[in-house]
Amino acid sequence: QVQLVESGGGLVQPGGSLRLSCAASGSIFSIVNMAWYRQAPGKGRDLVAIITSSGITSYANSVEGRFTISRDNAENTVYLQMNSLKPEDTAVYYCNALIRSRGSLGSPVNYWGQGTQVTVSS
Repeated sequence: QVQLVESGGGLVQPGGSLRLSCAASGSIFSIVNMAWYRQAPGKGRDLVAIITSSGITSYANSVEGRFTISRDNAENTVYLQMNSLKPEDTAVYYCNALIRSRGSLGSPVNYWGQGTQVTVSS
């Protein structure tokens, strides 16, 4: 089986920075895309940033220029560097990965992490 384990959330003041990490482990053959989503209280889960296996990135308009997604393919890890944080960035952040498992002949499967809380407040 495959697991995604996130770390790096917490409480930060407006204008501050945080770095989230998400490590995938288990029976992994390859990882297609890796992404970060977030869900604020009472709202749906929205895409924040995505990175392909070749390093192509895309961001939500609300975080463009402030957040940077990156990945370490050797370590099956994705990062989200968040700078100039705003109160509206407060949410639970979820790691997502599209993964082909070892021995699988089917299509890649979508996996989710357990979520990590980010709170931006003075």
